[in-house]
Amino acid sequence: MLLYGYGPQLLAGTWETIKLAMLSLLVSLVLGLLAALMKLSRAPLLRLAGGLYTTLIRGIPDLVLLMLFFFSLQIWLNDVTDWLEVDMIEIDPFGAGVVTLGFIYGAYFAETFRGALLAIPKGQIEAGKACGWSPLLILRRIQIPQMMRYALPGLGNNWQVLLKSTALVSLIGLSDVVKVAQNAGNATFNTFLFVGLTALIYLALTAVSNVGLRYLERRYNMGVRGAEF
Repeated sequence: MLLYGYGPQLLAGTWETIKLAMLSLLVSLVLGLLAALMKLSRAPLLRLAGGLYTTLIRGIPDLVLLMLFFFSLQIWLNDVTDWLEVDMIEIDPFGAGVVTLGFIYGAYFAETFRGALLAIPKGQIEAGKACGWSPLLILRRIQIPQMMRYALPGLGNNWQVLLKSTALVSLIGLSDVVKVAQNAGNATFNTFLFVGLTALIYLALTAVSNVGLRYLERRYNMGVRGAEF
């Protein structure tokens, strides 16, 4: 039988990995932009909070943060439910993976966004202020569109790393493609086959991502490249 009957499970695990990566990316983008704005803020407390976030998160290994979040929070919830004498609350591995990966890579995205925001000519921001635009309107109409052009190479690199880091979530029980491959390899004594398939699946996902990233780079550089040469 093809793949010993584990083909449908591998497809389901691949879809679980894609969902995990996409939702984690969304959380990372939001947190990264907020942290970047905090680090560029004139308020000292906001700059301090943004700096602590990026420094601490980038200094701790992803696996350690994942285990700290999942197991430590689960123990804390168990203690609380025992004290309240209510049913135990179990943390969903998928939700824990999304929050943890999003929180981790938000710190990396923050530095990418910060550099991209600093690359925007200050004269354009001053022009927006001269037109009477609010800071939010300047951010939406001037900063974010141009920021993406400068940030896309770094964002693409971070996305590729985030995508591959989804494999870590299998350690906390998520039935992603890595977990399915491990189970299939152990059951069939053909670990090399399923691990090799997993590698090919991740390679295919990154290849498709590269195509999308190249399209976005052409889209955001439209009308700019010709002016640079």
